[in-house]
Amino acid sequence: MRLHPLPLSLCLAAVALIPAATAQDDVRLPHLGSSADQAFTQAEAEAYGASMLRQMRALGLVLDDPLATQYINALGYRLVSSSESPKTRFTFFIPREDVINSFAAPGGYIGINSGLITATQSEDELAAVMAHEISHIEQHHLQRAFDDAKKTAPLYALAMLGALAAAAGGNNINAPMAIASLGKGLALQRQINFTRKDEAEADRVGIQTLANAGFDPDGMAEFFSRMQLLLRADSGGYEVPALLQDHPVTTLRIAEAEARAHTLKAQMAQRQSLPPSSARLPAWETSLVPVPMLRRPDDWFSAAQRSDAPGSKAAHDYYLLMRERVRVLSSTDLSSLARYYADNLARHPSFDIPSNHYGYALVLTRSNHADAALKQLAPLLAQDPDNLPLRLAMAHAELLAGQRAQALAHYARISHDWPRNQAVALDYASALILGADQAEGAMAEALLRPQLNDGDAPEVYRIYGRAAELAGLKIRAAEAFADATFLSGHAAAALDQLTRLSQRSDLDYAQRARIDARIAWLTPIVLDQRRLRANSSGADGGDSL
Repeated sequence: MRLHPLPLSLCLAAVALIPAATAQDDVRLPHLGSSADQAFTQAEAEAYGASMLRQMRALGLVLDDPLATQYINALGYRLVSSSESPKTRFTFFIPREDVINSFAAPGGYIGINSGLITATQSEDELAAVMAHEISHIEQHHLQRAFDDAKKTAPLYALAMLGALAAAAGGNNINAPMAIASLGKGLALQRQINFTRKDEAEADRVGIQTLANAGFDPDGMAEFFSRMQLLLRADSGGYEVPALLQDHPVTTLRIAEAEARAHTLKAQMAQRQSLPPSSARLPAWETSLVPVPMLRRPDDWFSAAQRSDAPGSKAAHDYYLLMRERVRVLSSTDLSSLARYYADNLARHPSFDIPSNHYGYALVLTRSNHADAALKQLAPLLAQDPDNLPLRLAMAHAELLAGQRAQALAHYARISHDWPRNQAVALDYASALILGADQAEGAMAEALLRPQLNDGDAPEVYRIYGRAAELAGLKIRAAEAFADATFLSGHAAAALDQLTRLSQRSDLDYAQRARIDARIAWLTPIVLDQRRLRANSSGADGGDSL
C-alpha cells in the first residue's frame, strides 16, 4: 500500500514544537519548511497545514489572541512582501509554548513559539528568525529532506498524525497520548537533517529579506550570539532551548551572518549616497518595489497598527508591548509573573518603561485586580492616548472593575477609530453580550458579522454565535457554534452539530442549502481523521513504534 507523502511534513512541523529527549552533538537552528509544488499541490499543502493548526488548537497549544496574531502576521508579511517569493501564501501563528523554538508546516504555516518571542530583545531579532523560516519554505528545503527519508518516515508520520487526530476528536484524555507520540517522532527528526548548504542558503536569503524589509540585518547574528550564550550556560540542570537542539549555532555561522549583514549595510549606505539620477536598485533589493498581497485584503499592516518603519521608536515600542502581551497571555503562573513585574518595577529604574507597566496591568486584570490595573494604565494612556493596545486594555479593565457603561463608551470610541480591526470588534462584542440584552446582542452580531470568514479564529465564531443567539438569530447562532467547534479542532463534533441542525423542520431553503454544503465539505475530513486513527493503531501495534 502506497502511503501519501504529506503526513511526513506535518509530522516534522509538529516535532519542532517540543524539546529533544536527549542531548545532541550537532546543535542546530530552526529549519523546517514546505515544498508544496513538488510533492503535493498547493491546495493539498494548505489543507494539511490548516488541519495541523486545528489539531494543535484541540490540544490547547495555540495562543489565539487577535492583537498578538495581527502583530505576528503584520511582521511576517512585511518580510514576505520583500522576499524572493512575495506572492507565497503564509499563515503565522503563536504556539502557547514556553520553549525557544519556531517551525514551519505545509501550506506556509509558520509557528513562532511564545517562548521565542519573549526571549528576543528587539523586533530585528524576531524578524530574523521569521525570515530564516520563510527562506526555508521558499527555497523548498523540506522537499530534499523528504526525498532522502521517504522510505522510512511514513509509519512515524502516520502514528503522529493519528495521535493528533485522536486528540482532535473531542476526548481530552487523548492529549497525553498525542504528546507522547510527538516525542517519539524526534527519532525521525534526527534522521532528516538539512545540509550545511541549505542552512547557509536560508541564512543568506533570510538576511537579504531582512534588509529588504527595512530591518537591521545584524538582527540575525545578534540572536544567534545570544542563543550561543545560552548553550554555553548549559550546566547545573539548565535546559538548552529546543531551537538550539535543532540547528547549529557556531562561531563560524555567527561570523558569516555578521559579514553578510555588514556587506548589505554597506550596499544600502552606498545607494543612499548616490545622486537621485544615478541611484539604481541592486538585484537583491528589487523586492522593495510594492507588490500585491494575496491574503487579507484589509491589510495586516493597517490592522496591526504597523505604519511605522522598522527600527523607529514607535515600531520598537509596539514590539515591546506585544512581547509583554504574549508573555502574560501564555503564562500559567500569574502570581509569579505579577511578582516579576512588581519587584522589577520597584527595584530597577531601567525596567520602568511603558511596556512593563502594560504587562503588569494585563496580569492584574487576569488576576481579578482590575482596579489596580486601571492605575497602571491611566498614566500610560495620558502619554499615548491613541495607542490601540493600551486603549483596549483600559476598556477591558473598566469592564471587569464594574464600570460597564464607561467601558462600553470607551469601546464605542475605539470601534469608531478602528472599524475594521478584529481585536476591537471581538472585545467590544464580548462586552456587549455580557448584558444578555437583545438590542446589545444585535449590536454585537452586526460588529462581528464582517469578521466571519476572515481568518480562522474560533473565538470569533463562538462570540458571534452568542451574539446571534441573543439577537434571535437561532439558526445563524447554531451554524457559528459548529464553525467554532470545527476550528477548535473537533471536526466530528462539529459534523454532529450540523447534522442535528439539518434535521430541524423550520429551516428555509437558504438555511438548509448552507448547512448541507457545510456537511458535504466536512464529512470527508471526519472520515479521513477516523481512517487515520485506525491506521495509526495498526501501524504501532497500539503501544509503541
